[in-house]
Amino acid sequence: MRRMTRAFLLLLFLLGIDPQGFAQPYPSRPVRVVVPLGAGGFADTPARMLAPRLSEQLGKQFYIENRPGAGGTIGADFVAKSAADGYTLLLTGTPHVISAHLYRKLPYDALKDFTPIALIASGPYALVVNPQLVSAASVRELIAAAKARPGKIDYASSGNGGAQHLVGALFSFMAGIELNHVPYKSSSAAMQDLIAGQVGVSFAGIPNVLGNVKAGRLRILGVTSARRWSELPEVPTIAEAGVPGYEATLWLNISGPPYMPAELVQRLAAEINRALQDAELQASFRTAGVEAHFMPPQELGAFMAAEYEKWGGAVKMTGATVN
Repeated sequence: MRRMTRAFLLLLFLLGIDPQGFAQPYPSRPVRVVVPLGAGGFADTPARMLAPRLSEQLGKQFYIENRPGAGGTIGADFVAKSAADGYTLLLTGTPHVISAHLYRKLPYDALKDFTPIALIASGPYALVVNPQLVSAASVRELIAAAKARPGKIDYASSGNGGAQHLVGALFSFMAGIELNHVPYKSSSAAMQDLIAGQVGVSFAGIPNVLGNVKAGRLRILGVTSARRWSELPEVPTIAEAGVPGYEATLWLNISGPPYMPAELVQRLAAEINRALQDAELQASFRTAGVEAHFMPPQELGAFMAAEYEKWGGAVKMTGATVN
């Protein structure tokens, strides 16, 4: 027996595995949370609000690492190929299932190659215009202007294959108009050119536009969710303002590499749920344009499968492509 123990320890040494690691509780070292989208965007800000809470609750640092590019697929691929030990997680959202239909040769399966852990938030985009370029004061007026000038009104997005791209494509399709898609490398770059008057329209995160709306540089015409946003009760939904049936709610979730142990998944989900119950964090989320919305792993898997089908249908219906 002693010889077997020595042989086992020697094997662990040769493999570079610390035998003490088997007895260490999770987490025993910092946890990397990959955000596959740009800094300051729809996913990044809530991620940076949640991470310190998890660090405090679990006693080890949860830190954010941005790996943007290709509609979120670069960062997602990195996590899909990481160890299933809970030390590399993915915080992403709607773009994850959208990109699966826009990019034909992804190196991973958007559903099978990830372990659902928890939905953390959801919220709308705001349809905004630069009033210096687009005089429309309502969704119906924007539609009328676009019909009068097919393909002449630009709308900015954070890049080909991102949520802003498809949310705009779905709006154009359902409204029966043609807007010219102008992709940028990030949502902040798109916002800069919208404010500067280089493009006239965008679907943007609410916190990113409020200051400029108050200053008169931008105008909100509607929100993309099925219900009015609680912080902007005077702003109509796009569905009630001129495009019946339109809905594009953006959500955020945390997942991990495939085959994560069930006990670890449940532990993380419980800690995330605990953090989301905090009133201060809930208020911070609202300032970031989302509302805390917890969903456990068992339900999240089914939810993401449904969203995968929904956005796949939207891609097919709109004919959206990655240029």
